[in-house]
This record gives sequence, structure tokens and C-alpha cells, in this order.
Amino acid sequence: MSRSHSTLPFHDLRFFNDVPSLRSIEERFRKFLKRVRKAAQERAVAQGEMTEDDCLYDYELVADEDMRGIKRRAMRAVERVHSSTGMYHLTDENRARLTPLRDGLTVSQVATEHGADEIAAALHAEMPWMAPATEVVWRGLQASARDGPPGARFSPLALVGSPGIGKSHWARRLAHHLSVPTTKIDATGEPATFALVGSQRGWGSAHHGKVMKTILQARHGGPLVILDEIEKAGETHSTRGSRHTFTDALLPLLERMTATSWECPFFQIKFDMSWVNWVMTANGREGLPEPLQSRCVVLDLPDLTIEQLHDFACSEGKRRGVPEPALAAVLDVFDSGAISNARLNLRIVSRMLDRAEMLAQQPMLN
Repeated sequence: MSRSHSTLPFHDLRFFNDVPSLRSIEERFRKFLKRVRKAAQERAVAQGEMTEDDCLYDYELVADEDMRGIKRRAMRAVERVHSSTGMYHLTDENRARLTPLRDGLTVSQVATEHGADEIAAALHAEMPWMAPATEVVWRGLQASARDGPPGARFSPLALVGSPGIGKSHWARRLAHHLSVPTTKIDATGEPATFALVGSQRGWGSAHHGKVMKTILQARHGGPLVILDEIEKAGETHSTRGSRHTFTDALLPLLERMTATSWECPFFQIKFDMSWVNWVMTANGREGLPEPLQSRCVVLDLPDLTIEQLHDFACSEGKRRGVPEPALAAVLDVFDSGAISNARLNLRIVSRMLDRAEMLAQQPMLN
């Protein structure tokens, strides 16, 4: 589903096509001083103030003391140019990483309320049991269309429910319908704070986070970020002993006012992260910090029924192009009552479809 787009500045950086080197500025200043002094000598000779024998040779026109002054002035000139970019403190490698920001970043728009209706309808058709989450997004996209901001926004979501009901899958499908890039951060499988926002000097390995990495790689200022099992996120400690929590890192990004001028710990530059949309998943409310809950729409989602799993298998199988005989064999598991509801979830159904696809592609045996 194609979307309209607009471009945002995203930053206050200045990019120059050709920043002169210190050596080139020194050489330019030296040549300028040499021309000025040579012209002064020629005027003095022409006016009879000195003879040609009194003139200095070309190599004598700029003395060592002059070169020391030139070097000081050239250094100040280079510092002023680099300081005006906002990236003077970065290495050449890290400046190069920010090159995608030169002309601003794209964000996806939902231009009309009808466009918001289409997205909500498509999501609901695929995963009707996620209706509470779809409705929150629908209302947010409608408001975006009415207010006319440059990009699509909705309130941060925290989806609470049993494993395997499709929380992360729903978020990925939402990103698909919005035509935005997505990144997923597993709060249990990696240092979540580092993965989210990156780290600066003083930590074991300084790097920028997954959110910034996605923005730079996709050149898109409004990705959808999926934070999985956030109730299990722990603390992170630096090599100097300081403590950072996942919630500490996340809260400034969820608040629109602070996200507008969020400072990246790695680049130490402020970026406009207010167009990033957030979907968090959790298996239960226990472990969810209150400050986090107060900044999100928290939805408690029920387990799936046999009928809902059956409908998902049918629609997902058709979307994948699973051959009819193979899909019928999967659906027969539900129709025959061979498996109870307690043993099935969306992940198991997806694996059943994977298996059916694989078997359908195998050659017939004689």
C-alpha cells in the first residue's frame, strides 16, 4: 500500500560539500601574503621608493614568523568551519555515518481520514482479535490526517497478553500498511538500553542504537519500533560503575516534547525523534514500571479462540499462496477437533503452515 511522504530536517547540522583541510588553508594564506608583499614591492619600485636590488626574492617574502601566524589563523578558520557543522567532535568515520541526514529525512503520511480507515480495515481483516490495538492506531491516524502534520503518529502502545497471540506480528503488519521501516528490540536477549539508544564512551563498546541505525539505513525519520517483552528488561552497568535502566532510556523518546530534541548518547547530537512510533509487548503487567505505563496506551489482550486461530490459518495460508490441498490439511486439524485450544497459539499455527508449504513443494514419490 503506497503512502505519500514529506521531508523533515530532523537535525540542526550543517553539511558542506568540500570542507577545506588545514594544509590547504595554510597554503592559500601563504600564497595570498606572498602576492600582497610582491605587489607592494613592485609599487615601491615603480614609485622610486626602493630599487630592484632592494627587493626580496620570492622565497623570502614569507618568513618563518609569518608562517607561524598563518598556521594559527588557519587552525582558527578550520575550527570555525567544523564547529558550524555541529559535528566537530566526531571522527571522520562517524561524520560519514550521518551523511544520509544531509537533505533531511522522509516520513510517511496518512493524508486523509479515508487512508486511516483503509489501514485499520486491512489490519482488522488480517487479525480481528487485535481490534483494541487497531482501534487506537486508527484513531491516532485519523487525528494525524485531520491535523495535517508532516508524518503519521499514534500514541505509544503497550500490548499485554499471552505469548503467541500475534502482538509482534500485528506490529509488523502495521508497519507494512504504513509503509515505514521497522526494527525489533528484544528486551530479554540483549542489553536493551544499549540496543535502544546506543552507548557513549565509558561503556564497554560505544555504538549507536538500533533506532538510529534504522533511521540512517532507511533514511526515514518515522520508523516503527517494536520493543518485545519489556517487562523483563533489566539494568545495564558501565565499565565505570554507573547504572542505566531501560525505562530511563525509553521515557524521553515516548514524550513528544522531549523526543523533539533528543540527544543521542553515541553521536552526542540532538535529533527530532518525535515521528518514531512505538509498539511494546509484554506477557503481563507485572514488571511494567508505572512511569512507562502512564505514557502508553496499555491494552490487555485475550487469548485466541479456536475459531480465531482457524480464521488466521485460512487467511495467512491464502496470503502465502499455500496450495489448497495443503491448506485444507491444516484446517482439518481445527475442524476435526484433533487439538485443543490450550495447545495452540499463533506461533504453532504459523509453523504448521510452514510445514505444509514445505511438504507441498516436495516432489511426488512413485
